[in-house]
Amino acid sequence: MYTILHKEHLNPTVTKMVIQAPKVAKKAQAGQFIILRVRENGERIPLTIADYDRSAGTVTIIYQIVGQTTMLLEHLNEGEAIQDFVGPLGKPSVVSGIKKVCVIGGGVGCAIAYPTAKALHENGAEVTVISGFRNKDLVILQEEFQKVSDECYLVSDDGSTGRKGLVTDVLKELIEKGNDFDEVIAIGPLIMMKFVCQLTKQYGIKTVVSMNPIMIDGTGMCGCCRLSVGGETRFACVDGPDFDGHEVDFDEAMSRNSSYREQEQHRREETCNLFQKEAA
Repeated sequence: MYTILHKEHLNPTVTKMVIQAPKVAKKAQAGQFIILRVRENGERIPLTIADYDRSAGTVTIIYQIVGQTTMLLEHLNEGEAIQDFVGPLGKPSVVSGIKKVCVIGGGVGCAIAYPTAKALHENGAEVTVISGFRNKDLVILQEEFQKVSDECYLVSDDGSTGRKGLVTDVLKELIEKGNDFDEVIAIGPLIMMKFVCQLTKQYGIKTVVSMNPIMIDGTGMCGCCRLSVGGETRFACVDGPDFDGHEVDFDEAMSRNSSYREQEQHRREETCNLFQKEAA
């Protein structure tokens, strides 16, 4: 069992937890993920390692409350425990050899972008961060990003915080001002990553994206996390989650991610009904 040491609500739908998991913390690196089960016979879900502390033996996860398992996870409190917490899984993000980089996070994808930006900063890279949200109420990790970046830009769809617009608006301006990025790293909604890649391809800038498709076992055996990259099938859990964004078939990925939307809604409703009965 893995004890919850700290729980913090970052916004109305996003929560941060610090978990006691010394074996995972010992080997964790930026870009990797864990798979957890809240309780026995529960479903397995992947969550990116948002941070870790090797000396304390802790791993930080950040999740959005969207499905049955995250709803169950949200009902746990400090001092309670998670059934299973397996990792680190996936290949670490490549941070060596990069001198100037732009890290772009969209929404809850900022939880994945942060450890990569931090690792790049600690490795001596000049880091520019662009984070985008729908509105000011959904902003997360801005103080953390500012500590690990040389420049930090905040964008919102409605202009309620930062500047109004899209992350691609800021990225294009920075490129046209002469910023010679070795690499752009984009992490967030698939549609956001798609348009970032379309922009950077015009300028010939290497772009890495972090893919988080439907995933079950995390070992490449089930095949659920398959993606088309450069016309070939790849598995996010063992070949990624980082891939060359210019090679990813985003349209296929978006289609596959919506395959179980109806079933997911049904399970959410079941879980809500269960909580209501328990409360009564």
